[in-house]
Order: sequence, then structure tokens, then C-alpha cells
Amino acid sequence: MPSIVGKQSRRLPELTNAGLDATASVISYNEYNQAIEGAIAIERALTIYLDKREVVTLMTLGNHPELLILGWLHNQRLVEDIEAIKAIQVDWETNSVAITTYTGVEDLDDMLSHKTVTTGCGQGTMFGNLMDEIDKVSMQQPMLRQSAIYDLLKTLNEYNEVYKNAGAVHGCALCSEDLGIEQFIEDVGRHNAVDAIAGYMWLNDLGGEGKLFYTTGRLTSEMVIKVALMGIPVLLSRSGITRMGLEIAQKVGVTLIARAKGRHFLVYHGHEFIEFDAVPAARLAHSRKDSSGG
Repeated sequence: MPSIVGKQSRRLPELTNAGLDATASVISYNEYNQAIEGAIAIERALTIYLDKREVVTLMTLGNHPELLILGWLHNQRLVEDIEAIKAIQVDWETNSVAITTYTGVEDLDDMLSHKTVTTGCGQGTMFGNLMDEIDKVSMQQPMLRQSAIYDLLKTLNEYNEVYKNAGAVHGCALCSEDLGIEQFIEDVGRHNAVDAIAGYMWLNDLGGEGKLFYTTGRLTSEMVIKVALMGIPVLLSRSGITRMGLEIAQKVGVTLIARAKGRHFLVYHGHEFIEFDAVPAARLAHSRKDSSGG
């Protein structure tokens, strides 16, 4: 059973505990024709059935399937209230997950008719008209210290266990107001990892106010939409951004920080909410030289 933080007064769905190993041992041969034992990521198909109706098939590591499905339902806005979900049952013998609701999903046919295949690794899928939901988003931006961003990037190096062992995956982290890491999840696609964290937040009734979301993947429109709908005001990535991702961040007010690695980062939106208290010495020296006319 996925962890639940604190006491819960809500009626929560019955969940299986069907997480599997994310990697498998294999033998490969290097450029010297030497046998090397290593690990590779295990990619699995998981077909979603919502009240016995087949909806979509996700490709996933399968290490947090219940959280993934919860977050997927929440981020797709297919189910608004977690108490409406009776059970989520993952069965790896059939590579399927059965979601049962108490009263069914209203307007399901209409929502499923609006399908967008996204640019996520393994291709993510968004149903419904989520851009209409974006117009309702309003969030307050926290101030971030440059030094705290550097500390967070350093701490994140201790995670990415599957990536370090096998590669071929993305990682996402939910970070608290003081930029401590509350939850870190890896999957074959960044859209799956963000959904699993959304599931963790929904299960534990956690809001996104003041939090920061980190991803190893690109900041596309899909990523910005999902993080905005989770109520998280800051999005940080070691990768780049797309124009649509930037436009949506500007529209909803998400601070967008990309290309973050080591002591380098680029703030594409919301630089006024960054306290630059740890400008690298080399850059400082260069700026002083420029200002002196040297």
C-alpha cells in the first residue's frame, strides 16, 4: 500500500500493493568484447479500465502503479473527488488496472473524445479540455534563494537510483517550501513520474502552495499544465523548455527554471522571485571587469 502521511478523515479507495522491481540484470559486451553485468530498466504496458471501459495503455516501470493511476485520474480531471473512487486494482498477469467508481464518471464519452498525444517519452496522452481548467488557476509565487536552488540540485544527485543503475528513465521530485525533497519518483516517461507524484499528493491531501516541482525532462506544455493544475508555483528542470510550455507558464504565473545543472540555470519566467544571493565568483569577476571598463 502506498504511504499515507498523517491522519486521514476522507474515504480513500482500496488500493493493491503491486509495485514491481524497476530494473533487471543483463549481460552486455563492451568495445573490448568483454562481458559486463549491468542493469536495464523494465518497461511494462499497463492498460487502464475505468468502470470496465478500456481507456488507454500506459508504458511504465511499474514501481508505483497505484500512485501513477491515482495521479493520472486526477491530472486528467476524469475524477474530481478521491472519495468517488471505490478501488484501484493492478493485475500484472493481465497487465491491466481496474478502476471502480461508486457512481460512474459523468460525461466520460465527451472527455475521452478530446484526446491529445503529447511529446512525453513513450508518448503521453491528455484527455478532455484541460486548457479550460488552466484559466481557473491562480497561485502565489514564493521567493527562492539562488543558494537554496544550488543546495537542492546537489541533494538531487543522491537520488535517480534507477537512472544511475540502468538509465532510460526520468525522475521527478516534489520539494517543500524550504526545498527539501518530500517525494522522488522515476519512470520511463516524465509524464508518468509527475502523475505518480500527483497521486501521492491526492492520496495524502497535500496542496502545492509554496512547493517546487523538479523534473529531469523537458518543460513542455504538458508538464506546465500538470504542475499548474497541481497548484505548484515553481517548475525546475535540468533540461530545456518549449515555446508553448513558456507561454502557458507566463499565462498562469508558474516560475520556470530550466537547464539547471551544477551552478548554472536559466530563469525563463519569474526571475523577479529569485534572490540572487550566490552568484558564481567567475561571473562576479567578469561583471566587475566589464563595469570598470577593463
